[in-house]
Amino acid sequence: MRNDEVVAFMREGSRTGKLGVVRADGRPHVVPIWFDFDDDTGDLVFVMGSVSLKARCIARDPRVTICVDEMEFPYAFARIDGVASTSTYGDDPDAMLHWATETCRRFVGDDQAEQFGRRNADPDELLVRVRPTRYVGATGIAL
Repeated sequence: MRNDEVVAFMREGSRTGKLGVVRADGRPHVVPIWFDFDDDTGDLVFVMGSVSLKARCIARDPRVTICVDEMEFPYAFARIDGVASTSTYGDDPDAMLHWATETCRRFVGDDQAEQFGRRNADPDELLVRVRPTRYVGATGIAL
């Protein structure tokens, strides 16, 4: 897949991302996330708890990978590797509310996005921006 095809695939529907980070001892840690893309910057964006294991891992080593897949024959996947940066609610509460709402919109729909966004735009959360360094994807894997 071309870079734009990877992004389009990842945006399709409500596929959750699988975020991979590196633990302090070098082991991988993978967790599901809700995410969106900032069309102005090209960054992949998500919100996470500031005291979560993934937050601690990113603070120590900002290299991340996010993968989504299509679990129906003939199967497909897309992955973005990148470098994460974080900001707090206090840094920019408007940005936190905006991205918390937009990431939720993809997964809960327009009717609940504002409610979930307000709940997730919290001082105990971090706004994460992943600057892509590599795009990988394939369709029709089982063919």
